[in-house]
Amino acid sequence: MTSRAHALSPDSRAESLRVLASEEMDVLVIGGGVVGAGAALDAVTRGLRVGLVEARDYAAGTSSRSSKLFHGGLRYLEQFNFSLVFEALKERSLVLNTLCPHLARPVPFIYPLEKWIDRPYVGLGIGVYDVMGAGRGVPGHHKHLGRKKTLESFPSGKRSAIRGAVRFYEGQVDDARHTMMLARTAASYGASVVNSTRVTGFLREGDRVVGVSATDLETGESLEIRAKQVINAAGVWTDEIQEMVGGRGQFQVRASKGVHLVVPRNRINSATGIITRTEKSLLFVIPWGSQWIIGTTDTDWKLDLAHPAASKRDIDYILEHVNKLLADPLDHSDVVGVYAGLRPLLFGESDSTSTLSREHAVSSPVRGLTVIAGGKYTTYRVMAKDAVDSAVHGLGRSVPACVTERIPLVGADGYHGAFNGRALTAERAGMRVSRVEHLLGRYGTLTSEILESIDRDPTLGEPLRGAPEYLKAEAYYAASHEGARHLEDILTRRTRISIEVDDRGDAAAEEVAALVAPVLGWSDAHIAEEIEHYRLRVLAERDSQQQPDDDTADAARLGAPDVRAGVRA
Repeated sequence: MTSRAHALSPDSRAESLRVLASEEMDVLVIGGGVVGAGAALDAVTRGLRVGLVEARDYAAGTSSRSSKLFHGGLRYLEQFNFSLVFEALKERSLVLNTLCPHLARPVPFIYPLEKWIDRPYVGLGIGVYDVMGAGRGVPGHHKHLGRKKTLESFPSGKRSAIRGAVRFYEGQVDDARHTMMLARTAASYGASVVNSTRVTGFLREGDRVVGVSATDLETGESLEIRAKQVINAAGVWTDEIQEMVGGRGQFQVRASKGVHLVVPRNRINSATGIITRTEKSLLFVIPWGSQWIIGTTDTDWKLDLAHPAASKRDIDYILEHVNKLLADPLDHSDVVGVYAGLRPLLFGESDSTSTLSREHAVSSPVRGLTVIAGGKYTTYRVMAKDAVDSAVHGLGRSVPACVTERIPLVGADGYHGAFNGRALTAERAGMRVSRVEHLLGRYGTLTSEILESIDRDPTLGEPLRGAPEYLKAEAYYAASHEGARHLEDILTRRTRISIEVDDRGDAAAEEVAALVAPVLGWSDAHIAEEIEHYRLRVLAERDSQQQPDDDTADAARLGAPDVRAGVRA
């Protein structure tokens, strides 16, 4: 396993800030979510000088809080939106086969049938979905199951409620790691990408945008970044960024809250994931390592955008609907983790967010500025392409077409060979094969860098005491190579400790902070501050999840200060 890639290290961040402050970019992207990171990669692989600024952390918003699926969207078939389904299924194939096979994998699901009449209706829908996705990177076509076979596959199913099922495949990804890897891949091609850098205004020459003013939230220092074209890929913050240039653009974005629960794998006995309908949307039960992820809700959110809060009402809603299928119902005591994210939906006339558009739109409200909004995680690459296509029109020169269909992310090159050789790698490293598989599924061929760090310091090969599914080396690597600046970045996005262990990372916080302090230059006082910030965050989230509604949950969540100085709560 021999792979090298540009590291998002503290030194590389400082150099990127120096470049951004001193050189004019062809394209500057605002927003380090999946679309912004995708746009940076798209633009830099067209031979452009590219910068990306993110106010908090890569994938800190919507892009770390999705259902973690690359899917066509069965609900869009009901809306007869075949073009969106086909486009999404094509993108599912690309990520599974070409772009990031180390991060994405096919997962089987069943759609339980609760009435005999459901079979022709559901079977036809999934059949059309299957045909549209033919050859789209999953192991097999859909299959009808009778009641007996369904209950053999799903022993936890409520016998009185299930008449059969349709089995099919979707693609799964760790969304936060995927987004970070997009940014890291863009950096490996020469893009200057920085997190903890908030845009505070736009630079103007006449009626044209020529860059932005920004603040490095780690130091408080201000800088001006000049760019021939700026792309606003700020997701649910689109309107807020838009107001900096003098009002709303050609469309508005509405935030829809989606809540997911994490429960232990042994609480639901099923060989596959499960998808069912609620009165509002689809409900997923998704295999996730030693847990299940269950979600989601789809409700209007008009409160704090940075820290959307899940309320007791949200949790009750999900438990009520999943329990309709379970012989042994779940309750609040089974919930290990909870997370809430905001979908950036294009504003519609309906009051119901479930009917707003998941399709995206691009506009240029001011010369030099392109805005991209809407869409869904699965189609991030198409959104990025459309945004860059729009922006390059303003460069006044010929620019190559998008090539990201053929640009694997760092760690993907050689992955299949590395996976086939996992037993040999495990033998050489003195590890269990399952541990090497875990690393390959998170780093691909960059696993060699993890193993080299353990060779240099064997203590890094030990599991974290507070989260034994992860090695100490992974926490260290998050700070040295993956752009993590704070404890929260590591525990919630580079790893998923915050939702995967009962104490939500409380015990691991002190251990991880001590590991990364030398990389990030933290003093003892800074270590204590990071631990305190993280623990207050956990307490605030737990408190919010006991509140009866959005308003009280939001107030409880905002009880924890943001670890990034200057970020608006």
